[in-house]
Amino acid sequence: MTQPPPLGPPGRTLPSAESWLTGVPVPDQRRLDRYAVAAFAFSLPGLAPIAAILAAIALPRIHKAQTRGRGLAYAALAISACWVIAIGVAVALGLYGDQRAGIGRSVPVAQVQVNQCFDADLEAQTLRMVRIADCATAHSGEAYAKVKAALTGLTAEQKGTVATQQCANAFHQFVGKSYEQSSLDMYYVVLEDRAVADGNVLCMVGQPERQLTGTMRGSQR
Repeated sequence: MTQPPPLGPPGRTLPSAESWLTGVPVPDQRRLDRYAVAAFAFSLPGLAPIAAILAAIALPRIHKAQTRGRGLAYAALAISACWVIAIGVAVALGLYGDQRAGIGRSVPVAQVQVNQCFDADLEAQTLRMVRIADCATAHSGEAYAKVKAALTGLTAEQKGTVATQQCANAFHQFVGKSYEQSSLDMYYVVLEDRAVADGNVLCMVGQPERQLTGTMRGSQR
């Protein structure tokens, strides 16, 4: 049996297997900081305060222990900041919308606009002032229409009959149920006797001794 020829030139030996790995990058084996992971997880659904606290704890821990997770901690802070900005903008727009709608402001009943809700004593002998309210919260009444009615020259009783009929027609269209069948009450305020194009009788819906929540449009109550 013949011997195999020697590998390589005579007198030269192969390097050890370990030396072949010299200079080859080794995957980072440092552990991931759990506070950084938690901060990132809490930032995604918008729990900004918790995420910011966890990220603030994680960063010095990462620096001291030389662990991984710095990117997650900074990402958590950035996402939390975005949530804070978004919430701030939403709140500012909501307040601006309330201000534009006049919510909380007391106005003469003649200045109430159709589709505005308000708080007032609907059983008062004379309704002069109301406070504009958010329709989504509890309120006394809602202005649902301004109807056109020719009232000039009529007696007080005749004016009441004409105004009631006109508001009752609009009531059915608004609520989805006739006034006679509805559990709601109807109110009206004569703004002027002369019939004008945009309406001279303000029609309102409410319920004595009970507040409404939400608009009554299409409620069929």
